[in-house]
Amino acid sequence: MAEKITPRETDYSQWYIDIVLNAKLADYSPVKGCMVIRPRGYAIWERIQAEFDRRFKETGHSNAYFPMLIPMSFLQKEAEHVEGFAPELAVVTYGGGEKLEEPYCIRPTSETIIWSMYKEWIHSWRDLPLLINQWANVVRWEKRTRLFLRTSEFLWQEGHTAHETEAEAIEETLRMLEVYRDVVERYLCVPVVPGVKSETEKFAGAVRTYTIESMMQDRKALQAGTSHFLGQNFAKAFDVKYQTRDGGLDYVWATSWGISTRLVGAVIMTHSDDKGLVLPPTLSPEEVVIVPIYKNDSKASVLQYADKVLAMLKEAGIRAILDSDDSSSPGWKFAEWELKGTPLRIEIGPRDMAAGKVMLVRRDTAEKTPVAVDTVAATSRQTLSEIQTALFERARKFRDENTVQIDTLPEMLEFFGAEGTGTADAHGGFASALWCGSAECEADLKAKTKATLRCMPLNQQENISGRCALCGAPAKHRAIFARNY
Repeated sequence: MAEKITPRETDYSQWYIDIVLNAKLADYSPVKGCMVIRPRGYAIWERIQAEFDRRFKETGHSNAYFPMLIPMSFLQKEAEHVEGFAPELAVVTYGGGEKLEEPYCIRPTSETIIWSMYKEWIHSWRDLPLLINQWANVVRWEKRTRLFLRTSEFLWQEGHTAHETEAEAIEETLRMLEVYRDVVERYLCVPVVPGVKSETEKFAGAVRTYTIESMMQDRKALQAGTSHFLGQNFAKAFDVKYQTRDGGLDYVWATSWGISTRLVGAVIMTHSDDKGLVLPPTLSPEEVVIVPIYKNDSKASVLQYADKVLAMLKEAGIRAILDSDDSSSPGWKFAEWELKGTPLRIEIGPRDMAAGKVMLVRRDTAEKTPVAVDTVAATSRQTLSEIQTALFERARKFRDENTVQIDTLPEMLEFFGAEGTGTADAHGGFASALWCGSAECEADLKAKTKATLRCMPLNQQENISGRCALCGAPAKHRAIFARNY
């Protein structure tokens, strides 16, 4: 119910947790830092997973599965990789009651175990490209966790591909970034900024990391997916060579890319309100819930009418359910289904029956529309499409209104409400600013404001003219800065 939800303006973090718990999406686990994904939360993840899986297969990728235990020596073969993940590793030292000769780490990511196998599978240019995806769980021992957004164990997919040439690998990296952008925007209704990470923020072991960055309702950034051009780093670490077309030997070129259950958190924080969860129709376990309204003398006829409507919706391919539970009042049901985020509610009472109509209620706007029963399926389908579009446009408008061009460091400090600026209540957002490319500038801004360089948006002009907003040196890039999850 709405009274269970802390208002966003009161405590945004608590609002988020209240929705996750009360909409029964997930719960805290006895294992510190981990979560239990409840059926409704998992159903949302399954719909996200299914759409991505379809797109991966359309682009030529096949699913496989690799062990979750990785020999520690494998991680140590790629120096930057092990250094990047060392603080988050969970390590197994005993098995079967005996101390292991070599420790295993529980996968934080699978590049090393996969490339150890690619060495066995790749021998010639005829074996390339090798396009494999894995749906799995990973463990990164996080100290500060939040349901869906950052947990010690989470579910994800990780694509790992091998190619003949650098150009092919870069093309693959960008192709999968575009798949991510398209699905997240079109299917999850979350607008994103595609871009490239700085050297400081890139994936450990990558040559270059690409990202899609989204803005939540508290104006913080959420990294929604990443695609990495790995160069020949892992091929060299695991000695994966192939016979080239001209008879020589060369190391293969690689990519990896991933999204995770954090996307469920992105959907919650992008669309929901103080009544509870708001879901795009594409993601909701049910698109329509029918709530009958009756007294004892009208119960049978109203339920019969509701069953007819349910059949019409299902015949039209709409995911619909009938809530005929007698233990709760219609008003209670209205609030409960609003909390759960069902996109469209159909109310049916004796007056609606007498008029040959039903009442459609949108979750996103609460708009009520009487509809003739013989058009209920077509009108519901049209309304669901309108909800899908409206959610994306509302989120995009919010992001654009909270993206500001910043030209100087004092403006940047004021925008993020840095200590000493007298603007502790500054709300922040996305700061679009020129940047010289200096890691020192990045680190200095982060120390002063907790804002990080989220990405350098793609397709910006090559020759940037102007001065770095952070230090005044000649600029090389335009970048987006924000506080982030």
